[in-house]
Amino acid sequence: MADVIDVTRHPAGDGRQDEALPAFYFDLGSPESYLVAERILSTMPVPCEWIPVRASALPGAGGLGVLDRDAIERRAAELDLQAVVWPTTVPFDSDVAQRAATFAKGIGRVVAFTLAAFRQAYAGGRDLSTPDHVLIAGAACEMHPAAILKGIETRGVRGALDDATALAAERGVRSVPAIWTGSEVLHGEAALDRAAALLAEARP
Repeated sequence: MADVIDVTRHPAGDGRQDEALPAFYFDLGSPESYLVAERILSTMPVPCEWIPVRASALPGAGGLGVLDRDAIERRAAELDLQAVVWPTTVPFDSDVAQRAATFAKGIGRVVAFTLAAFRQAYAGGRDLSTPDHVLIAGAACEMHPAAILKGIETRGVRGALDDATALAAERGVRSVPAIWTGSEVLHGEAALDRAAALLAEARP
């Protein structure tokens, strides 16, 4: 995890983007995104949209940043999270999980599903490239397995994930986790506190 907050400013003049809610961009294959997910509800001073994206399709190299297992474990301990239990493969292929998160977003359960899935992966050590592990996360937030399996194969869900990734890249997101404040993008777990401070200052 980088100690320096990585900031990308979006070009001026895009009114449509300025009108958007702040956004948290994540990929379930990113353990650093897990750390942000566990903190963001209690840290952000305003509502924040949770948006699953394909990290591998972002402009940054690999989209997931540099994985430092020791740093992730230390940071989890500092945050009083459960001890990290690593899946056999890290990063795992998160395509199925990201489509499931996109489906969950469409039915208003993206936060609950995402937290359950992250905990399956990094507190339970379950590889989310395995559909059964994704279904367990869904069951934790009352998403029926059959509905998930059907939903993740639909053209609408695949297209929504692609569109979200494209918009993220347009906004300047290069890797995950990233926070879009409405005018700029901040990258990395350390960016959460900075984003929260900026948004708090901007409140009337």
